[in-house]
Amino acid sequence: MAIKLKDKTVFITGASSGIGKACAEAFAAKGCRLLLTARRGERLEALALKLREKYNTHCLVAELDVQKKKAIDALVSSIPPAYADIDILVNNAGLALGKSPLHENNPKHWDAMFQTNVMGLLHVTHAVLPAMIERGKGHVINIGSVAGRGAYAGGTVYCASKSAVKSISEGLKHDLLGTPIRVTCIEPGMVETEFSTVRFEGDADKASSVYAGATPLTAMDIAESLVFVASRPLHVNISDMLILATDQSDATTVHRRG
Repeated sequence: MAIKLKDKTVFITGASSGIGKACAEAFAAKGCRLLLTARRGERLEALALKLREKYNTHCLVAELDVQKKKAIDALVSSIPPAYADIDILVNNAGLALGKSPLHENNPKHWDAMFQTNVMGLLHVTHAVLPAMIERGKGHVINIGSVAGRGAYAGGTVYCASKSAVKSISEGLKHDLLGTPIRVTCIEPGMVETEFSTVRFEGDADKASSVYAGATPLTAMDIAESLVFVASRPLHVNISDMLILATDQSDATTVHRRG
């Protein structure tokens, strides 16, 4: 029997757009209390206002760059008591930059991807997890990618970063064995968000070509999967979930019409 999510506290990184924003709405619809973080504070404020008006959501927002460990630790240590007992951590903040061969990459892009996708996830989890263990309850949900299951041309470093997310999730489940803390890795395929626009540094034509002729997933498709795994009975841990569009069979194989 599904557990009730009402009044659970959900901490979401990268909540200002895409999957993170959709997760905020999906959990708000279930009556959750939200702690939303991202680098773009004005977007967070607008989202919080919408969720308060639509769902009467208790919502706290904070600008946060997950590449900055000191900022993470400062935020977690200063969370108001009403939000301090985090029930669900959604490590969503992440990005891809560029799609050129490794030898043509900008090494600054490597740093940004690993510092966000891997180190940011580690630092946030490291800051939040001890209190979950002390309270004897909690759920860590990491947003991986189909790209973490196999590399492809032009995505070497991004794929490596998402492979790391998958391995971290698996290792964390081992580390937490014997505790009630659950760990899930959600691995989306092609989702139409700002992701590709960021990857191609604002080139709208390149970004739209990613989805041309196919029907991609939506951010809400992924958000609904998080609500599902979080609401399973406490003895059930969905460790891994790969979610692809019907038009997709792996990271690079996509059926396109026309």
